[in-house]
Amino acid sequence: MKANVGGMDRVLRNIVGVALIGATLAGWIGAWGWIGLLPLVTGVFRFCPAYLPFGLRTCERKRG
Repeated sequence: MKANVGGMDRVLRNIVGVALIGATLAGWIGAWGWIGLLPLVTGVFRFCPAYLPFGLRTCERKRG
């Protein structure tokens, strides 16, 4: 599993994920807010399976 999420994409995913989960726990939104686990997990692990079919990467490629 190679990293394909990087930089600002990772930061935004983590912010959105935490915000949705926090809003759910606070009772501001319904149970659908648990969908925030998806961006949070993809941001933490730096891997998004939805990017694979399209060949997308938002992180720098290592030169070797």
